[in-house]
Amino acid sequence: MRTIVLQYDIAWEDREANIATVSRLAETAKPEPGDLLVLPEMGLTGFSMSPARVADSEARETESALSALAVRHRTYVIGGYVSRAPDGRGRNQALLALPDGAIAAVYTKIHPFSHTGEHRRYEAGREIVTVSCGDFVVAPFICYDLRFPEIFRTAARRGATLLVVVASWPEARHAHWRALLQARAIENQCWVVGSNRCGRDPKFTYRGGSIVVDPFGTIVAEADAGETALAAALDAEAVHGLRRSFPVLEDLEPHRTLA
Repeated sequence: MRTIVLQYDIAWEDREANIATVSRLAETAKPEPGDLLVLPEMGLTGFSMSPARVADSEARETESALSALAVRHRTYVIGGYVSRAPDGRGRNQALLALPDGAIAAVYTKIHPFSHTGEHRRYEAGREIVTVSCGDFVVAPFICYDLRFPEIFRTAARRGATLLVVVASWPEARHAHWRALLQARAIENQCWVVGSNRCGRDPKFTYRGGSIVVDPFGTIVAEADAGETALAAALDAEAVHGLRRSFPVLEDLEPHRTLA
């Protein structure tokens, strides 16, 4: 399987413009059937704190667009979007669409970014999601989640072999983005894909830097600050072989109390 990370400057709160950008980038990348396309956090609207403006309606506009993208190219697609919670807030989510267009999983961001007030406008998720995707077991996460290694460890315990982080990660903390993605790969012996946006929105500048890290922690592909479709081959056996030859995860002591 290849992953193709679509990195672009998200048009602010303009779903149709972003659908056109994603479609163009995907066509340029020439994905093969069974590849995995990955979009950024809130990839069709931008990281907006106005869920009433950017959330999908009952017509499920983003879900339909990403499902259609998967069918068009016969690929898996992971992308971020917003839905509405019962209390009127939004839900910052990532979905996985299958090559036949079915939605296999939806993950809700467990750690809203309180620094921007996201926790007041978006309901926190409560569930780690793992789902089969070709030869991999995939666990999607969203941006600020990356700073909380416990949830990635839980995903690995549940069999995850590919951790995908969709993000709108600002330039000011870009060095953290790179280091934390490598750390999540090393400590969980997983492939890690980080999909970040580039450009600007009304509050932040984004450096891009989408990245693919192998289970050893080696960066196998990394984007610069511009628009791109970053492609890299993923090998599931690299995970299984490493876990057999250097079985770190077998030494976890979940019940030990440390003084």
